[in-house]
Amino acid sequence: MAELGRAKIIITNFHAFKLRELGNAGKLTKNILTQGEANSFTETPDQMVRRVCRELGNKRNIIVINDEAHHCYRRRVGGEDVKLVGDERKEAEKREEEARVWISGLEAVKKKIGIKAIYDLSATPFFLRGSGYPEATLFPWVVSDFSLIDAIECGIVKVPRVPVADDSMQGEQPTYRNIWLHIRDHLPKKGRGTKDESGGEPKLPVELEGALHSLYGNYEKYYLQWEQNTKARAKGLTPPVFIVVCNNTNVSKLVYDYISGWQKALPDGSNIVVPGELQIFRNDDDNGHWLPRPNTILIDSEQLESGEAMSREFKKIAALAIEEFKTEYRIRFPGRDVGKLTDEDLLREVMNTVGKPGKLGENVRCVVSVSMLTEGWDANTVTHIMGVRAFGTQLLCEQVVGRGLRRMDYVANEQGFFEPEYAEVYGVPFSFIPCSGSATEPKPGPIPTRVRALEERIACEITFPCLVGYRYDLPKERLSVHFTEDSKMAISTSDVPTKTENAPIIGEISLHTLYGLKEHREQEVAFLLAKLILEEYFRDDDNNVKQWLFPQLLTITHRWLDECVTLKDNTFIQMLLLRELAYGAAGRIYNAIVASEEGPKYLKPILRPYDYMGSTRYVDFDTTRPVYPTDPAKCHISHVVADTESWEQKMAQALEEMDEVVCYVKNHNIGFTIPYTLNGEEKNYIPDFLVRIRDKAGEPLNLIIEVTGERTKDKAAKVSTARNLWVPAVNNHGSFGRWAFLEISDPWDAKNTVRAFVRQKESEQ
Repeated sequence: MAELGRAKIIITNFHAFKLRELGNAGKLTKNILTQGEANSFTETPDQMVRRVCRELGNKRNIIVINDEAHHCYRRRVGGEDVKLVGDERKEAEKREEEARVWISGLEAVKKKIGIKAIYDLSATPFFLRGSGYPEATLFPWVVSDFSLIDAIECGIVKVPRVPVADDSMQGEQPTYRNIWLHIRDHLPKKGRGTKDESGGEPKLPVELEGALHSLYGNYEKYYLQWEQNTKARAKGLTPPVFIVVCNNTNVSKLVYDYISGWQKALPDGSNIVVPGELQIFRNDDDNGHWLPRPNTILIDSEQLESGEAMSREFKKIAALAIEEFKTEYRIRFPGRDVGKLTDEDLLREVMNTVGKPGKLGENVRCVVSVSMLTEGWDANTVTHIMGVRAFGTQLLCEQVVGRGLRRMDYVANEQGFFEPEYAEVYGVPFSFIPCSGSATEPKPGPIPTRVRALEERIACEITFPCLVGYRYDLPKERLSVHFTEDSKMAISTSDVPTKTENAPIIGEISLHTLYGLKEHREQEVAFLLAKLILEEYFRDDDNNVKQWLFPQLLTITHRWLDECVTLKDNTFIQMLLLRELAYGAAGRIYNAIVASEEGPKYLKPILRPYDYMGSTRYVDFDTTRPVYPTDPAKCHISHVVADTESWEQKMAQALEEMDEVVCYVKNHNIGFTIPYTLNGEEKNYIPDFLVRIRDKAGEPLNLIIEVTGERTKDKAAKVSTARNLWVPAVNNHGSFGRWAFLEISDPWDAKNTVRAFVRQKESEQ
């Protein structure tokens, strides 16, 4: 023991192995002084080792203990090259870079002072996807493996319960099992700076909104048990914790605002706090102000874990919480100087003390995380987990679910066993993974082609507005309405499940429902719909809401609820409080009002609230379909993806041969859609090509081209909507350039058809 007491121990983060910049010289100065030689303004590996191991003095041949060692590896040279795209590829590249920093740092330490032995610790000792090894292959140097399935069967961790059935009967799995598949195309993307992403009303896809309410309804039972357990609370038991893991900052802010509340700007320049949708997690005080101690926090655990400064983007959206925690810190610790605390230190302290009595994080009930919560996070009060991101690997599922599996109670019952504790999980398609790679060889499939936007072709970028609907400026102030068959709406569990069954691998099943929504009065439904119609469709030229029309709209809405809504099995009228269903209802009511009005109507677009400008620059995917390599001078995207053997290819060839074509793109996975309605059902139309054409008007003409084969009722509705609604609405907006729509039936005569159409448009001006 005396010998152990003499040991020198350094605890550090692998980020310390990064070679740091030396001095404060500017970039130009560094370039001039180094003149292409080795950069003397960056640490050498030896200097890095001296900095990291300074406390060891002259000691040599040290022992290294790697915690979370599955992040420390050297990529296998010549290993299998797994095809990854989008976020999965970026995450794999990031993991590989972090692993390289870690292993290179250890190699530098070994070279400088020597390493006697390295002991790896990890709950998931497997190779990750993109490492060059088969995913989930057990590390060859593992000497002891106690898997999660073993821990669950022994009862030493909580048992995860995931959706196994629901009443939607849509798809092979319950809706909330892998919710990302249903919502990924309806959420803001990372890095797209649209003005509405960090403010304004949070609008969630109906599947995500339903999932939050369903899981929250189950959380309420856990919270009520905690609230009624006065003895345990007196001893310091903190409330159960609900965590949401999101894929990027924009989505996390959207979910955070929906749950906890958001700040609305009023026409007079003042702000008011709009309450969150989940009562227990709200951060407002019911009087239009924020609570002094937030119930819900927003965390970017990856940035906090790195030890580096938080991004300006995240600091902006977390500013309010940071100030509130600074105020609480002053009250709790009056003798300490809060000015010495960085914002990062403060949020790190809050996150690390969630579930700990007497600490800054003790009151937190909900954590919304921008990335996966740090692996060292040791809160044992987590009862509910929601994944709002892609889970490309089962290993990632296991790591995320593992954040909620620490037990609270380790006292054995009369039989000598631990009583089961459960964690309710949505959105994480979790299953138990094998301890080694598959023994059977997979059959090779067709070789995919990577289709992507090329940076060197940025001059050919095409941008486009993203619409969710259309509205008319109505001249009359006295509204009338006549409802038709198109006005009717049926609510069913195919829209959103009202019952979800969560089951563990062993143990009791739990039933989650949306019945908490029934606590709202039906009058609230009418008020919400009337408010949505007013704010979405009835504004003046200065974008101010015509408030005086609200009483008329409320009367019309009551009529619609009585006459036009059909409730199918297991549904109820309060489901219209879910925003996506509410907007669908508001659209039907508004269309009935427009159809009943006489006189001129001025068409305008309703833009998507997030990412309302689309672009070709975000395209990156693999395909096994036929492809046609594009002309670098004409197309931003590397290939045209074809649906047939020749039509799309011939059309692309014709466009590339036309001098008047500035640039073009095949509309495949670029996100351009035209909303239309068929038989009362809302759909999205994906036309074939977007073309930018140089004509006599000066400003290029943006031409939407549809290559038409067999004429169908569905195609007629698509073409009519594009020509008579989408194009006029966008042109009336005035900020997106000139647009037109052209239907081509013969790609082998495309040049003549396009040129004749352009001449016609010029003659009309």
